Amino acid sequence: MAPNQHSPRRPGRFTWSQTAAAAAIAIVTVMAVLPQAQASESVGEQQRRDIPAGKRNVILMVSDGMGPQSVDMARAFRKWQTGTESVLYLDGHLIGQSRTRSSNSPITDSAAGATAFSCGKKTYNGAIAVLPDHTPCGTVLEGAKAAGYKTGLVATTRITDATPAVFAAHANSRSYEDLIAEQEIGEHHPLGRQLDLLLGGGRCHFLPGSNGGCRDDNKDIIKLAKSKGFSYVGDRRGFDGLKGGAAAKLPLLGLFADNNIPFEIDRRYQNNVYPSLEEMTRTALKALSDATRDSNQGFFIMIEGSRIDHAGHGNDPAAQVHEVVAFDRAFAAVLEFLEQDSTPGILISTSDHETGGLSAGRARPNILNSTSHSAEYLGEVLENHGGDRTIARRLVEEGLGIHDASDREIDSVVRNGEKGFAELISQRAQVGWSTGGHTAVNVNIYASSREDASALIGTHENTEIGTFLAKYLRVDLNAITKRLEGIRTTPRRRAISDSSWMGKPLSAEELEELKHRHGNYTTKA
Repeated sequence: MAPNQHSPRRPGRFTWSQTAAAAAIAIVTVMAVLPQAQASESVGEQQRRDIPAGKRNVILMVSDGMGPQSVDMARAFRKWQTGTESVLYLDGHLIGQSRTRSSNSPITDSAAGATAFSCGKKTYNGAIAVLPDHTPCGTVLEGAKAAGYKTGLVATTRITDATPAVFAAHANSRSYEDLIAEQEIGEHHPLGRQLDLLLGGGRCHFLPGSNGGCRDDNKDIIKLAKSKGFSYVGDRRGFDGLKGGAAAKLPLLGLFADNNIPFEIDRRYQNNVYPSLEEMTRTALKALSDATRDSNQGFFIMIEGSRIDHAGHGNDPAAQVHEVVAFDRAFAAVLEFLEQDSTPGILISTSDHETGGLSAGRARPNILNSTSHSAEYLGEVLENHGGDRTIARRLVEEGLGIHDASDREIDSVVRNGEKGFAELISQRAQVGWSTGGHTAVNVNIYASSREDASALIGTHENTEIGTFLAKYLRVDLNAITKRLEGIRTTPRRRAISDSSWMGKPLSAEELEELKHRHGNYTTKA
């Protein structure tokens, strides 16, 4: 798999001003039909009358990198596919928008963006549930665990990546994935094991390099997890053995890819190897529901459609529409679960940020539908064939569905690989991108019930989502934070050279680089 960091793209035929104007129009259009939250009431004051008494389940879905234009493009794509006035399941549940800036930048990264959801606090780009003063902040998942809830994480990226990590780990840098893997199974976490279920990719950070992994030490975290009572599944056969969650034994660790699970546009041809986001979602919900059937408390789970973001970084519109549609199917699966389950519950869905500066007002969905693979996949195939020009033309025809590519376009593909494929399909589909990084665009908030989530109607800071979740769960995050601050653990052996259980604090230079990562196109996105 290619790494999840992508080189930035220069603006294409759409200029910054055009993209900004399109984004502004989209935001105004959406917000014109959204009732605004009462200015005189806080989220907490509004919410007090919305929380059900007794047992409840709370499901947070995060569509990483999905902005309003991503939804528009996916809707047009589905409409073209079905030949009807098709809408997404998401469309009937839009209640507001979120402002996404971090504590040190108008453009957040996933670590800071998701920490706003998990802790209800702003922090610096790169921080994993750690505040700007390098102290840990209690998360809604940790609060839920302390209150007796079962807990889970599902992702299509590495389960140690920023968004899932911020709910069950604390690290001064998102790059400390070896450390995050340990904390996710309860090793060196001050509060002990916090997770009952983990499903996703990222096996390499759970295995030493001597055993096919990518850890910097010799620890076998999968073996360690088993010794702590985890059941483990690591392939499609093992996943199928869970029987949709009915045969799951908690705590459960499921790692189905060394790195990220492939883009949905590619995964669909490998369904016998990798489970889909919808399948993992249904399995997780069933497993957690069964495990809490006789409990006084329900469960909390975070489910991430991780690779919408990666498609945005790669400026790949075909990969992105398939990711958004896959997320929409998982969203529908959660709605179905809530309708059928006897325990009251709520679904909140939002994005941590928008990626790519997408402008899709003139997008041609028929071109996207003709694309069979992601630019990432096609770029890897071309690289494996030494950049052969004949292979490049064949990949353009069979992979992108473009049979009239000019010699100049083929030259660009040969020269630029993945980037060349992405630029070609974007140009043909008339999709514009302004960056290969993140943007400051407001992102949508969705809920299973407007009434239950009335406190989030309108426009809000992303931290208000974290506050809402904590209040709905009836957990005290300040109390969890005090417990974390009062405990110090030192790993016996670490992948990083520091005595802190959260890893070495970042230097001023490192913090500055993260601050400008998505706004300075001379650095990586």
